[in-house]
Amino acid sequence: MRRRGFTLIELLVVVAIIALLVSILVPSLSSAREQARRTLCISNLRQLSHGWHMYADDNNDTSLPGRYAKASGVMTNPDNWYRVGNGLKYRPRWVATMGMYVGIYAFDHPRTDDDRQDYDSKVYACPAAPKWIDERNYAYGYNHQFLGNARKTNGRFHNFPVNRSRIRSFAGTVLGADCMGTAAGVPRVDRLSYNNSGTDYAELGNHGWTLDPPRLTETSDRGTGDADSPRAAIDPRHVGKANTVFCDGHAEALTPLKLGYRVLPNGAYVDLETVDDPPTNRLFGGSDGDDDPPDLPM
Repeated sequence: MRRRGFTLIELLVVVAIIALLVSILVPSLSSAREQARRTLCISNLRQLSHGWHMYADDNNDTSLPGRYAKASGVMTNPDNWYRVGNGLKYRPRWVATMGMYVGIYAFDHPRTDDDRQDYDSKVYACPAAPKWIDERNYAYGYNHQFLGNARKTNGRFHNFPVNRSRIRSFAGTVLGADCMGTAAGVPRVDRLSYNNSGTDYAELGNHGWTLDPPRLTETSDRGTGDADSPRAAIDPRHVGKANTVFCDGHAEALTPLKLGYRVLPNGAYVDLETVDDPPTNRLFGGSDGDDDPPDLPM
């Protein structure tokens, strides 16, 4: 008895059905993967954020500085060495200090002679930017201008110490978020790829541990703190939204607009440019109002 095989038309129909199913499933799988990355990122931020209150409890209600001020002698001076849970580290950034308080140590071997270590713990990595783990060019930025800016000009702190009790609403004040670094102040077409050890203002993630608030002034700090630095801002790397953790420990994915930022037609974040709908610091200042960022010391 002769066996009947598939005709060409039947094969084409099967192929078309498979192609249709793939076209339906691929976006769903991609969406599921992104949702998983977003959820993991939010979980990481929540875990680490609890250390912010613990630091204040241990330090007379003082909010954590973005980074400790530089003492003379730089790396050779023990006054520049701070505990990070499993050893001493040269002037650790905010996130490593928070991690110490919740028992999630940033480095396997913290060093006092290195200013640019990579974070070793996976909790410190954003799943959507897994290579952004240099402690300077980092994936998460701190609201340091309002919560604790220990940079100095003319021997005076920019904004430190800051008492935690001055914050009226922990739930309404940003602690940290996905950050693009100084590339945020550069037109989109001029931005460069992430460089783990880089220092170029246009590189994605450059100096990403600092997060500038949406509205800056002519007399405020910005970016790296250098006179020619562009501003820093959030990175909406999770399908147009940035994962943001607040001072009460809750976290959510928010658009730049919702957080108070405004973007120019060329993709750069508004700095001092005049726009119809200006940026607002309502979610950054801690007072529920649109506070100016602190002025640089004269």
